[in-house]
Amino acid sequence: MKVPDLRARLLFVFAMLVIFRFLAQVPVPGVEREALADFFRQNDLFGFLDVFSGGALRSLSVVALGVFPYITSSIIMQLMVPVFPQLKELSREGEAGRQKINQITHYLMVPIAALQGFGQLTLLQRGGAISGVGTSGSELLPTIAIILSLVAGSVFLVWIGELITEKGIGNGISMIIFAGIVATFPQMIGQGFLERDNIFGLGILVIIGVLMVALIVMFTEAERRIPVQYGRAIFRGGRMYRQGGSTHLPIKVNSAGMIPLIFAFSIMIFPGVVASYFIDPASTSIISRGALFVQGLFDPTKFFYYFFSFILVVAFTFFYAIIVFRQQNLAESLQRNGGFIPGIRPGHSTEEYLNRIIVRVTWGGALFLGLVAVIPFIVTILTDIRALQLPSISLLIMVGVALDTMRQLEAQLLMRNYEGFIR
Repeated sequence: MKVPDLRARLLFVFAMLVIFRFLAQVPVPGVEREALADFFRQNDLFGFLDVFSGGALRSLSVVALGVFPYITSSIIMQLMVPVFPQLKELSREGEAGRQKINQITHYLMVPIAALQGFGQLTLLQRGGAISGVGTSGSELLPTIAIILSLVAGSVFLVWIGELITEKGIGNGISMIIFAGIVATFPQMIGQGFLERDNIFGLGILVIIGVLMVALIVMFTEAERRIPVQYGRAIFRGGRMYRQGGSTHLPIKVNSAGMIPLIFAFSIMIFPGVVASYFIDPASTSIISRGALFVQGLFDPTKFFYYFFSFILVVAFTFFYAIIVFRQQNLAESLQRNGGFIPGIRPGHSTEEYLNRIIVRVTWGGALFLGLVAVIPFIVTILTDIRALQLPSISLLIMVGVALDTMRQLEAQLLMRNYEGFIR
């Protein structure tokens, strides 16, 4: 705080987050708060989405969609780049190509936000949480107004996030998610007081939480360093000079971040939500009984739910990590810049070697994320305290954002010849 420009950056971040939290309290018209609260207590899918809106979805504010449409469009673009040749060429054009892909991501975010807003309004109306929305008669214009408000709120949050990235400290989108999660802490503490009779269970819960933070830090920072040497000829003034050097190529153990958890839980929650709309307690039809069976199968309190969540998280971790790794074209970049891995031929042999390394290293990250996915089930068994999957994901996001922000602060201090604070 003693460095003037860093102090200005930190205060700017704080001001932007205050604006975000203010907007999170501004609801759209037609909200029935009691019915909305009951709906969220019974619906895990919306509780999952509420993490990314920082509680704004629970009050159906103008920023209820949060930055989730932007995250969705970013994931779609990352998966589309290796599929479409035009996008693949853009990704190889350096900074200009990245800016163009980022622009397409922003354009894609708008229809995704509109579709997501309409879908959420439809589900909320079916659940009795809101009224007066629809596509016919007098309901059409209010519905369009609400959807436009939600889209505008989401776009505004992404703009704030990019301002934070440009003029503040850390990744702006991540900081918004971080602030939203922190804002739910008072509610979580209040739920802890409701369990004050179970002191032993609360103690175990706190110990597991501390261990999870340590584990997340360990796996977030863990990397496999592959030695790389450079040896090339440089022409200066008509003479040839040999220039060489050695460095390392860091391969992150958890290179996929939280994306596999988002994929896996979205898939696991969705069938139960869809099945709930086909259940008729007064009916004994095959459809109603089948829907009841599916809902019971995907019940977040059952072993089956977390077993398949673990499998999906591990699978998605490999899928996402390998796709992102191949987009980087590390073997080609090394060969183009005169770099090589000692003992490995440049080109195809280097590519095969790096692919083997990423698969082996990703096993650690995949099993770690799988543990994060099932830890709520283990906590519930050990402590007899109901724990959703959301706190574990929230913890992963918060620790990751905190570490990234600390690294950026440290880099800013070192650039200004200060000692820094990380030991």
